[in-house]
Amino acid sequence: MSDNLAYRDAYARSVAARVEETDGSAVRLDRTVFYPGGGGQPADTGWLRLEGDQAWRVASARKVGDDVWHVLDAAESMPAIGLNVGVELDWDRRHALMRTHSALHVLCGVIWRDYQASVTGGNMEPLAGRMDFEFETMHGDLVAEIERRVNVEIMADREIKVAVLPRAEAFAIPDLIRTKINLLPAGIEEVRTIEIVGLDLQADGGTHVARTTEIGRVRVTGYESKGRINKRIRIEVLD
Repeated sequence: MSDNLAYRDAYARSVAARVEETDGSAVRLDRTVFYPGGGGQPADTGWLRLEGDQAWRVASARKVGDDVWHVLDAAESMPAIGLNVGVELDWDRRHALMRTHSALHVLCGVIWRDYQASVTGGNMEPLAGRMDFEFETMHGDLVAEIERRVNVEIMADREIKVAVLPRAEAFAIPDLIRTKINLLPAGIEEVRTIEIVGLDLQADGGTHVARTTEIGRVRVTGYESKGRINKRIRIEVLD
């Protein structure tokens, strides 16, 4: 089992680790700071480093069971099993994804609070993302008002808290699952939650900033219909 600091401390940028296993161009470590992707958030990128100049570029990461595998970019050689390496994130990219993910949660919180619209899908890249909601109609004035309300909540400097709850306690919380379809595996015993204090509480496995003002500012870049009651909002995150 890989010990992943990303789930406990999104600001952990590096960690010392031991190579446990290799498979093709992928490496399994005993610990990591890499988020392996999921919930619309892409996997992290970064490096595995040795003392001196030797380093391997990590192009992606993936979760297999309880382990995180680090996929090396065009590796001509692999780190040996048992080798101690430094694990380092591409922090600028990760932090951009944290800001984006938190911005999408603010968007989701505002739309749920004010319009009771469920989420039907979503995706993100650094500083840009989209979410789909159960709206029958959408128009420019509505989208402009949503953008205004989202930025009001961001500037309120709300704390963003992470918690891990027993399954029964988590599922006793009304509206914890905001997606139209519950994507949590049936056998999961603990549920990780992200709370934007005073606005939103959701089950979520991704990485987030600590306070909403760290997001910056959100601009809606477009909206479109994806079906009779399925509307998409696209955003970008600005400094």
